[in-house]
Amino acid sequence: MLEPDPNYFSSFVCSGEIFELKAELNSDKKEKKKEAVKKVIASMTVGKDVSALFPDVVNCMQTDNLELKKLVYLYLMNYAKSQPDMAIMAVNTFVKDCEDPNPLIRALAVRTMGCIRVDKITEYLCEPLRKCLKDEDPYVRKTAAVCVAKLHDINAQLVEDQGFLDTLKDLISDSNPMVVANAVAALSEIAESHPNSNLMDLNPQTINKLLTALNECTEWGQIFILDCLANYTPRDDRESQSICERVTPRLSHANSAVVLSAVKVLMKFMEMLPKDLDYYGTLLKKLAPPLVTLLSAEPELQYVALRNINLIVQRRPEILKHEMKVFFVKYNDPIYVKLEKLDIMIRLASQANIAQVLAELKEYATEVDVDFVRKAVRAIGRCAIKVEQSAERCVSTLLDLIQTKVNYVVQEAIVVIKDIFRKYPNKYESVIATLCENLDSLDEPEARAAMIWIVGEYAERIDNADELLESFLEGFHDESTQVQLQLLTAIVKLFLKKPTETQELVQQVLSLATQDSDNPDLRDRGYIYWRLLSTDPVAAKEVVLAEKPLISEETDLIEPTLLEELICHIGTLASVYHKPPSAFVEGSRGVQHKRLPGESLESPDTGSAAGGSDAPPAVIPSQGDLLGDLLNLDLTPPATTGPPPPPTSGMQLGAMDLLGGGLDSLMGAGFGAAPAASPASFSAPVSGGLDDLFDLGGGVGMSSSWVAFKTSLSGLEISGTFARRAGIIQMEMTLINKAMSVMTDFAIQFNRNSFGIAPAGPLQVLTPLSPNQTIEVALPLNTVGPVMKMDPLNNLQVAVKNNIDVFYFSCQYPISVLFVEDGKMERQVFLATWKDIPNDNESQFQIKDCHLNSDAASSKLQGSNIFTIAKRTVDGQDMLYQSMKLTNSIWVLAELRVQAGNPTYTISLKCRAPEVSQCVFQTYEAVLKN
Repeated sequence: MLEPDPNYFSSFVCSGEIFELKAELNSDKKEKKKEAVKKVIASMTVGKDVSALFPDVVNCMQTDNLELKKLVYLYLMNYAKSQPDMAIMAVNTFVKDCEDPNPLIRALAVRTMGCIRVDKITEYLCEPLRKCLKDEDPYVRKTAAVCVAKLHDINAQLVEDQGFLDTLKDLISDSNPMVVANAVAALSEIAESHPNSNLMDLNPQTINKLLTALNECTEWGQIFILDCLANYTPRDDRESQSICERVTPRLSHANSAVVLSAVKVLMKFMEMLPKDLDYYGTLLKKLAPPLVTLLSAEPELQYVALRNINLIVQRRPEILKHEMKVFFVKYNDPIYVKLEKLDIMIRLASQANIAQVLAELKEYATEVDVDFVRKAVRAIGRCAIKVEQSAERCVSTLLDLIQTKVNYVVQEAIVVIKDIFRKYPNKYESVIATLCENLDSLDEPEARAAMIWIVGEYAERIDNADELLESFLEGFHDESTQVQLQLLTAIVKLFLKKPTETQELVQQVLSLATQDSDNPDLRDRGYIYWRLLSTDPVAAKEVVLAEKPLISEETDLIEPTLLEELICHIGTLASVYHKPPSAFVEGSRGVQHKRLPGESLESPDTGSAAGGSDAPPAVIPSQGDLLGDLLNLDLTPPATTGPPPPPTSGMQLGAMDLLGGGLDSLMGAGFGAAPAASPASFSAPVSGGLDDLFDLGGGVGMSSSWVAFKTSLSGLEISGTFARRAGIIQMEMTLINKAMSVMTDFAIQFNRNSFGIAPAGPLQVLTPLSPNQTIEVALPLNTVGPVMKMDPLNNLQVAVKNNIDVFYFSCQYPISVLFVEDGKMERQVFLATWKDIPNDNESQFQIKDCHLNSDAASSKLQGSNIFTIAKRTVDGQDMLYQSMKLTNSIWVLAELRVQAGNPTYTISLKCRAPEVSQCVFQTYEAVLKN
């Protein structure tokens, strides 16, 4: 190793130093030459430009002295980019050094080659690199493996053409574990920049080689191999267990990065293990000690470990359920460690340990650190919400803290008591009097808003509720928006509960909100309340005083699909940020979204025997901010290609511009009546404004049920239906221009929906739509769009754009359009699947006023891809056993009972996703009655 001499970094100040160095570099004495190169490197290190000495330094490469060669190579790496023409002079030396008898020199040459990022000389370096990749010395091979990744970053095409990637794959089978580790690291690096290249073709044989190398390589090598293993999906639970058994010893490694990488592999592969397996329980016990050990490291490492443990506890709390005490805060912990420990304590809180958790939290609430005390008080409230048996004790603890009269403690306590009221209504309201005593001390917006909510919600129990709210009203315009909105709602609630006493108060707040405020949110809410109260007080009472849903136990849990992705990134920056890499990695590199191996909705046997596709059933995520999603859709008209599909007759539908019409249109004034329903069309009651977007009413038949709405402003009328023709779903529409201007540039977009229905092409309106003109279009659909669970399941939100405006409407499609043509199960598979699906997933319905016999019913249902597998007659009752398969590979099994002379049929439906049963029943009803 080179020993630095501080004198080198301060001695050169004279103007002629370059000339002196030039002379020394060309000296015949080796020692003098070496000293000169050291001086050059020192000058370079402190930022001086010594590029003028490039040819002289390069001439020093021809030496047997390893120390001098290292210095020259260091200079070369720094200046080659600014002197590319002169860097070519060094090529011959590289080629020669790659054949040197000393493996250190061969490795040094190939390492430097990879660091010289000059396009001109890369092609000259291919042959030396090829030789080094097959060198007899493992040190040279492992260095060459990393060089391939560096060369690929400079010129990817050259690396592929020269066959270096194949050589790199061969190195995974190398006898030396460090060569294997570096080959894996290089391939992983290249694969990250080319996500679809499938470079890491992992199979059981390769995995076995990696696991063999794992025990013998350095800690960095182990991390590379473990990260590579985490990208592999085992074939079955046996292979998964085998890999887990061989990775488990890494949990006892001294390096925390190796431990976290091993935890990542085990967390992923545990998904494949049956929970009733003995090894599964053993593995859970083995995961706890290494995670606990990480918490004895220095604070920075503790924080990284805690952020990762936070993810692990959300996914598998049972791993650390007996280790609560290690998360108790120490007096000398930094604040960032304290807050993270507190968060994990809440996640692990249960009925078994709640007593000691509450004792700790009460102690924390008397600390001096304000942020920590606030979080501790909130934690007490979260414990009450999570563990119902502890709620009374938590409320008592919060009241004790309120009695301390410490301002920020009181305010946090009031915020969390509001949440406790939401979780346990009509249970702890006796504490309201104590809360009201502290009204004057509240100065934070969140605490003031919480107190106002409590007063408004329980106004009938508070004698002077009007006085309390009036005291807030005095400084209305100085309050934050959060407090203003809460105050408006609370006073409206008070008015609905005590109308005679508070009429003046409600008029005052509505006036302040609508006339004196420039906040659009506040003004809009004020107008809505005003219109509700002035037109229909009974409806206002039903809306404003409606029973509120209970708040959930864990409101801050990471969304499940994001949590799955973060578990796959344990030990990386993503697990510390709690954000996917795509959220903070910029640049041209593709970021792959990783998922834990999921369990298919149907058993593998059932899927294959029934001739189904290999695609797993789609996951239907929870409903989110639907309005926000739809309003943000990109509706730029796509290029139109080809003639439009043949038109078909459709149904009446008026379209409305949700963003126009002001308050009157929002409140429903001036709307026309809904068009009359007819057998060939569908319609629904007209409503106004935003309600139309979320109107979920209307039955589902073979022609779908649409929400109809009209407006005199926009003048576009749409009618339509859904159909499945030759395996293709179509949305068949008639567009009528009732405006005075020509409509052009049509485009259509769907919001995320339960089955990923999306347009398969552009909306084919190829000619301008003149006033009073009608045009018929058929829009082909597919089911590869974004998925989100809707209510009802078959609800579809649509946005249509043209040169005039954007039109939003909501409709329901018949679920039968999703029934695929290969939905007929084999008899034996049907029987096995029916038994396998839990009885809790069975739903029973009755279809009345049907007058078909069983054969006619079977024939009719087959037209909608509902296939009869078997029929038997028991006591004069025909029983049809039927199956259907949705586009997302969900199977639905049915038993239809038909009795001669009885117009009421009974149908039993079984499905692993029971939420679809209601929609399937509606399809049966529509088909059999139509």
